[in-house]
Amino acid sequence: MDMSKKSIAVCAVFALLMGGGFLLCVFLPKEAYSDSERRRLAGRPVLSADTVQSGRFMSEFEAYATDTFPFRDAFRTVKALTADGVFKRWDNNGIYEKDGFLAAVEYPLDEDSLNRAAERFEAVCKKYRTKGAKVFLSVIPDKGCFLAKESGHLSMDYQAFEKKMADLCPFAEYIPISDLLEREDYYKTDTHWRQERIVDVANRLLQAMGAEPEEDYETHTLKRDFYGVYYGQAALPLKPDTLYYLTQDAMERCTVYDGQNQKEIAMYDLERGMGKDPYELFLSGPLSLVTIQNQAAPEEKKLVIVRDSFASGLAPLLVSGYSRITLVDIRYMHPDVLGQLVDFQSSDILFLYSTLVLNHSDTLK
Repeated sequence: MDMSKKSIAVCAVFALLMGGGFLLCVFLPKEAYSDSERRRLAGRPVLSADTVQSGRFMSEFEAYATDTFPFRDAFRTVKALTADGVFKRWDNNGIYEKDGFLAAVEYPLDEDSLNRAAERFEAVCKKYRTKGAKVFLSVIPDKGCFLAKESGHLSMDYQAFEKKMADLCPFAEYIPISDLLEREDYYKTDTHWRQERIVDVANRLLQAMGAEPEEDYETHTLKRDFYGVYYGQAALPLKPDTLYYLTQDAMERCTVYDGQNQKEIAMYDLERGMGKDPYELFLSGPLSLVTIQNQAAPEEKKLVIVRDSFASGLAPLLVSGYSRITLVDIRYMHPDVLGQLVDFQSSDILFLYSTLVLNHSDTLK
């Protein structure tokens, strides 16, 4: 084949690829939500003189084209494997992998953020703490505490982090739990800890708060693979986690009420466990207000947990020690309205937050 024919053939193949790609972009169905990344995808921008003149149309169209590109997840995986295996990048989209565990780069320690969190906690105490009630604080280290240094990534000084928070909250008794944790206590592909591995954490909290610990649990397996939030963000082809949940007699005697949607729910929502985010198995996921009543508790003992999503897996392990546990999430509910919805009378208060939230406390209202 002479050069002119080769050139024509190359141009024809290129035109076919470009035309085929264009047709796929136009006619393939567009997803509104990415299950792998746990986020809503960019929608088609509005074309108008105003959006074009301001430049907003092109910037929004760029995001739309990127989010709706054909076979996007496959290309994301190729990019991640190339970045990791060929270019030896330390992370992909801010997520790194070590021995099959995924974690987010969390650095540096933001002292202003810790100050803001402590101010929010103190405001809650001043407004709602009742006479005789005790206040506690515990910090949950993120997975990077156990992965970052051994993998060579930048890492906060987690001991300094805990000490700083304890010093900023003299109104609360600090309960350390990081010495009970290791990387295996967390899901490999998700941010959260594994409920079946934190019984010792729950028991330390119960003992420190003057309640009776529980040891007798039955372990159950959620019958589906669990791909956590880091799995989609990293886009690496890793094995899924297995999600376990614990039950015991005290849980069977509890009723759980969703104050956000004003309905009774299950301690373990198996329907949500089979949904997009299986971690929502625990207390139906990110709800602003949940109350657990234990009618068979040995004494009337009440606890309010001001918390993030880590507490959803922990709270069921505390029910044996309390007649009522109320969980509030001030990322979704303004503290000023708590008094209208939560009974703080004679209730101890536990502030239980992960370093991931405390180091980005602008999410707290």
